[in-house]
Amino acid sequence: MTKIVIEKSQAGEYKGFICKGHAGYAAKGSDIVCASVSVLVINAINSMEKLAGEEVDIAADETAGVIRCKLNGPLSEKGKLLMDSMILGLSEIASQYGRRYLAIKFKEV
Repeated sequence: MTKIVIEKSQAGEYKGFICKGHAGYAAKGSDIVCASVSVLVINAINSMEKLAGEEVDIAADETAGVIRCKLNGPLSEKGKLLMDSMILGLSEIASQYGRRYLAIKFKEV
């Protein structure tokens, strides 16, 4: 199962997220859930940096299936929209394929 934890401040500002684990929907190399999650997460990070000009710290371990994104400072409106879009896409995947493959949680930090 892939677990995603979205970190927010008490005031509701995005602080970052952690994506870990492999979905286990299908065999390695043909797991469309894992591939879809990866595309959404990596695209959101790249878009926040290149399109919204956000400063982010990234740590990844491909073998363990972990991506950690820490947001440095409050997000611009573009950055917020990109995070909202990523969460919407991930929520749709969880709804369509089942929460046994993808779990999304919010954590106050």
